[in-house]
Amino acid sequence: MTYVMQQTLRKKVELSGIGLHSGKDINITVIPAAPNHGVVFVRTDLSIGENVIPAQWDNVVDTKLCTVIANEYGASVGTIEHLMSALRGCGIDNALIEIDGIEVPAMDGSAMPFVTMIEESGVVSQDTPRRIVRVLKEVSVIDGDKCVTLKPDDVSVFDGEIDFDHDKIGNQRFSTQLINGNFKHDIAGARTFGFYHEAQWLRSQGLGLGGSLDNAIILDEASIINPDGLRFSNEFIRHKLLDAIGDLYLAGGQILGRYDGIKAGHAVNNAILRELFSNSENWEYTTISDVQALSMPQVELQKQKELA
Repeated sequence: MTYVMQQTLRKKVELSGIGLHSGKDINITVIPAAPNHGVVFVRTDLSIGENVIPAQWDNVVDTKLCTVIANEYGASVGTIEHLMSALRGCGIDNALIEIDGIEVPAMDGSAMPFVTMIEESGVVSQDTPRRIVRVLKEVSVIDGDKCVTLKPDDVSVFDGEIDFDHDKIGNQRFSTQLINGNFKHDIAGARTFGFYHEAQWLRSQGLGLGGSLDNAIILDEASIINPDGLRFSNEFIRHKLLDAIGDLYLAGGQILGRYDGIKAGHAVNNAILRELFSNSENWEYTTISDVQALSMPQVELQKQKELA
C-alpha cells in the first residue's frame, strides 16, 4: 500500500521585505527539513539556543493584530499566517525558517509571494507518510458574533462568511477545498485589508508602520483607496480564509475536516484548535493511502492512533 508522503522544499530560498507593523526590513530563508520536523522558525538575531520557535497552536501568545508565536525564552515571531498559509497550500510539511526580525515580511499583503518562492525552490517527496489531523467530532467556539466550527469531512474544506457595514464589502461568503491547486487559484492572491482611520490610529500607537497601498487594501468611509482596485470581487472573504488556513496549519499537520468561520479572526482560529485538542475523542492522527485521496469523496484511511 502506498501513502501520501511528507514534503519539503527542494532547496533553500530567500526573501526580503518590510514588516507590516515594525516597518523594518526583514529577511527570511526557508530551508528544507527532515521528515517529522514540522515548520520551525529560528530568530537569527537572537542568542543560539533560545531562538527556536516551533509553529504550533500552543505556542500562540498574541492574536490581536496578527498571529504571534513564542517559545519559553520569550523569543517570538509574528505575522506568520500568510507564510503558514502558503506552506499549507503548497503541501510543505517540513521547513526551517530563519528570520532576522520580529515578524514575517508583509510582501504584497497576500500569500502569493510565498507561493512563488516555494515554486521557485521546487518540492520534493520524503520517505515518511504524511500525518494528518482528522476531525472526528464537531467542535465550535463562539465569541460574541464570531463563530468557528470544525466538522468531520472527507476533504479539507474552508468555508467563511463576513459582514461589514461598508458598501465595498458587505456580506460575503466563500468556500474552497484544498485540492487540485485551488489554494493558488482561489486564495493565495487575496490581500489583507483595513480601514484608513484604523491605520492612522495604529501608526499613532507605533504599529502598522510598514503598512501601505503596496501591501494592503485600504478603505475610507465610502471607497477603496487602492488605485488598481480589487483582485477579486470578494477579495475580503478570500483573505479571511487565507488567514484561517495559515492559523489552522498550526495544528501540526494538515486538517482533514470542514472549517466554517463566521466573522472569524486569529483569536477564534486559535481557540478552535485549543478546543479540538482539548479532548482526544475530537480528533486522531491518520495517514492517507492514495495520493489522490484528498480529492475523492470517499477516502480510504489508515488510522494511526497516537497520544495527543
